[in-house]
Amino acid sequence: MTGNGRASGDTEALREEIRRTRVELSETMEALAAKADVKKRLRSSAEQAKERMREQATAAAARVRGRARPRGERVHGSPVPFTALAAGAVAAAVVLMIVRGRRR
Repeated sequence: MTGNGRASGDTEALREEIRRTRVELSETMEALAAKADVKKRLRSSAEQAKERMREQATAAAARVRGRARPRGERVHGSPVPFTALAAGAVAAAVVLMIVRGRRR
């Protein structure tokens, strides 16, 4: 140690560096412990998924309510559902005819 005061300054700098290192090490250990807690992480993921599903259900219900028609209002739908149903019936009939033809 010299008489010019450098030693005490260096000691304080070292102490401050040790304190910072301890804080960083503590934060790192907490992060590692959180990652190692699988049950807690799974519960957290499940809670987040539940919340997303609630939000989606609420949004879907709002959309459905927005599309609802007042009582007595006549529904004028497009012919697409009927056409799809008819095409499905024709396809089913063709399949039945082919299956029955192979059995004979």
